[in-house]
Amino acid sequence: MAFRPRERILANLEAIYREAYDRAKAAGDQARMADLDAAYQREQLLLEVLLDLRDALGALSVPTEERPGGKDRPDKNPGPDPITALETIRRITKLR
Repeated sequence: MAFRPRERILANLEAIYREAYDRAKAAGDQARMADLDAAYQREQLLLEVLLDLRDALGALSVPTEERPGGKDRPDKNPGPDPITALETIRRITKLR
């Protein structure tokens, strides 16, 4: 399954908010501009978390042999590697 690139998704989000922000700015609506700025930052953060989750779940579907430490796994089951899953979750939840 092909996903849209992260940069394209974030650029689309910015374009949507930029258009609304520019309209509020042209109307001199300072309160609306502040609301849009806060909403944009919140939406961007949520979207980045979702994109990180998408990337992490995509990484879990990588064949075992291609995962770090995957060659040392004694079983031949191509299921998710629990250590890799935990590392992915740790990276996602780690504050940047």
